[in-house]
Amino acid sequence: MGTLISINISPKRQTVKKEVTEANLIENFGIENDAHGGNWHRQVSLLSYESFLQFKDTIKIPMEHGIFGENLLISGIDFSKIKIGDRIIISNAELEVTQIGKDCHKGCEIKDIVGRCIMPEEGVFSKVIQGGAIKKGDAVCLKSIL
Repeated sequence: MGTLISINISPKRQTVKKEVTEANLIENFGIENDAHGGNWHRQVSLLSYESFLQFKDTIKIPMEHGIFGENLLISGIDFSKIKIGDRIIISNAELEVTQIGKDCHKGCEIKDIVGRCIMPEEGVFSKVIQGGAIKKGDAVCLKSIL
């Protein structure tokens, strides 16, 4: 069982996201008021909080939640065990993992600020299967497809 540490949204893609305390996950769309919402396979991005902290310890600049453009920072789940098709349950909402890692964009604000981005190697992307309200501190459960 994991914990939802941070929810982050932005009105524009390829930018740092700002933290909010709660959000609405909309079925087949993503997070309400987030630029990545829409009818596609990367509606919600997730990152391990432990990876975030490890990276933060290696650099000398302040890092806020959302710096990598991640929507959700989750603690207590081993992201190396997540597979495409797995389900992530937060409150009454359910996400389906659709992609692990990604190609980094050119001209990315995140890379300019931090120097490199960990989302290409460690980011997990999903679509909303069942919508619902989520808030910081919610329990997170990983349901493996196997």
